[in-house]
Parts: sequence; structure tokens; C-alpha cells
Amino acid sequence: MKCAYSAGILDHFLDAGISFPYVAGVSAGSANAVSFLAGQRDRNRRFYVEYSADPRYASVSNMMKTGEYFGLHYIYGELSNEDGLDPVDYDALMANPAEFCIVATNARTGRPKYFSKEDLERNHFEPIMASSALPVMCKPIEIHGKMYFDGGVRDSLCVEKALEDGCTKLVYLMSKPKGYRMEPQSMRGLYTASLVGKYPLTVYNINHRHERYNRQMEQVLRLEREGKAMIFYVPSHFQIRTTTVDPELMQQLYDAGVADAIAREAELRAFMGTGESEGAGIA
Repeated sequence: MKCAYSAGILDHFLDAGISFPYVAGVSAGSANAVSFLAGQRDRNRRFYVEYSADPRYASVSNMMKTGEYFGLHYIYGELSNEDGLDPVDYDALMANPAEFCIVATNARTGRPKYFSKEDLERNHFEPIMASSALPVMCKPIEIHGKMYFDGGVRDSLCVEKALEDGCTKLVYLMSKPKGYRMEPQSMRGLYTASLVGKYPLTVYNINHRHERYNRQMEQVLRLEREGKAMIFYVPSHFQIRTTTVDPELMQQLYDAGVADAIAREAELRAFMGTGESEGAGIA
């Protein structure tokens, strides 16, 4: 839900004609990237502000009924398919020449899985579901006989992958405020009891997630100091949890993203070194 901020930034990028040859999405960032790459302005906002009030989207009752707090099949299936309330423009998404990296985590091996745009099929957005499947809050998503959890379990910032894939400058849309450092995960007993039987390496990844995240963040900050990264941070006064469902607050967070993107547009264009603002990776 904190990614309502980056949804606002991406909508201004669409307004301003700012594009990228490489887009990487982790967790809800992958879903935001779909609407951005399809050129569907305001679609992400509607998901955070309008549809999130439906208990099928996210609720305790949904957890009791289906075993999942977030209804991934409702969000990325019923709402997003061609006959849904707010379908993805699949043809526009596939026509976009940008490379699209969708980050998930193999639930059994604990290794990152990098899906591409070619792994998405019409009315089948399982890689996006997988990238967003928070352990315990969601069931793992099966793709070709393998089970996947949220990409942030193993690779929260995708910095090494983006550099390996040839990106020379990175634009980051963060869901955390500036200065954030991740602490060890809470509720270790709950997620261990829920997952260790089938997915012990997922438990291991969660236990060590803060270490990897903080190392990656230091790498991103080093790239920023070298002039190779530009970072948008969620304003620190927003107190939002992953499970926060508050349409008014989501709208405020989205508006803050739009405002920050407008305020920093000239800086972004200078950073990218081209009037068309092309040539950077975004995660």
C-alpha cells in the first residue's frame, strides 16, 4: 500500500513523456510498472484509492475466508483481466519496447527469480502476483510447477541485477523514507511456524532480509554519490504499514508522489542527460 507514492510519480512521468528502456519492479512496484508501461494513467491510483475498500482486495475477513489477507487473484485477475473492472491494456504493455524485469522469490530454493515481459500472458499475470505474494499474508503463487513469494524476500532493490543487465544510471522509487534501515523481522515465531515445514529457505531469507536490504541500500547510496543513481523517497511524515487500507491516506500519498515528481522533473532530466529523459534504469 505504501507504493501509492510511486504510483503518483509514475503518472507524472507519463504526463511528462518520461520513459525508460529498462524497468524493474519488486512486489507492488511490479504492478505499478505494468500500468506505467501500458501508458494507463490513473489506473494505479484507482487500485490504491478506490478498489482497496473492497474486502476482496485486502481484509481480515478475506484472510479468514481464503487464507490470504491480500486477494491477489482478485486484484491481478478479476479486476485486471480483459473482462474485469479495470483491465490492463495488454497490447500496449507488450508493444512498449522497454525491458521489464519482475522480481519474485522461489519459495523452495530461496533464490530470486527474474521474470520478463514475455512471461506475462493475456489475462494471466501470475508473475505480478508472485512478485507481490507476501509470505503468511498470501499463499505462494504457482508458475510452471514452481512456487513463488514476494520478490522483496530475496532481492528488495534489484541493484545487482539492473547493473548486470547493462543499466548505467538508476532511478529508484522507494517505499521507505530517507535514512530508513531495516531491522530484523518481527513475528519470527508466526512466520517460522507457518512456513518452515514446506519452505525453510524462505524462512531463512526472511530472517536475513534486513542484512541484504541494508547492504543493497548502501550500494544504491554509493551509486548516488557517484552520480549514477537518483532516489525518490516516501515523505517521512506518512505513517503507513504494508496492510494499511485507508482511501484518503492513499490519495494523499499518491498526491505527494505527483508533487515530488513535478518538483524534481528538471533534476531528473539533467541526471539522465537527455531532453527526452530516456536511458536510465528504474526499480
